[in-house]
Amino acid sequence: MFLGEYEYRVDSKGRLPLPPKFRQELGLEMILTKGVETCVIGYPLAEWHRVANGLTAKTIASESLRMLNRQMFSSAYPASLDGQGRTALPTKLRQHAQIEDTAIVVGANNYFEIWDPKLWEQAKTSAEEKAYQIIESLEGQQ
Repeated sequence: MFLGEYEYRVDSKGRLPLPPKFRQELGLEMILTKGVETCVIGYPLAEWHRVANGLTAKTIASESLRMLNRQMFSSAYPASLDGQGRTALPTKLRQHAQIEDTAIVVGANNYFEIWDPKLWEQAKTSAEEKAYQIIESLEGQQ
């Protein structure tokens, strides 16, 4: 499980350290892809396979599903951790998330997100403002 919020510097080669507890969950390999919001999502390999299997189990006739598959898989990159616990963020993903020299790594249960600090503050504020409404809407779905 990925928990917490951590700020790190991105080095000149686009490498980003990950929190030590995240490294334990990930092992050496992961998948990085574009988030729906302006962020990068990181999945442990087992979780990525679960997500991928869930998408391929559904009918391919749906245009929405085909679009989702294109978006998720065309922007996905295998990644690994170096000896110092860093991963290289592909340029396309850094550009998507508008990440320059600093990034926020955020735990999100079974995956993690990487944000530009300003965009993260905006997303966090929005989530905090909507949290009560979201909780209330979920109460009837249990």
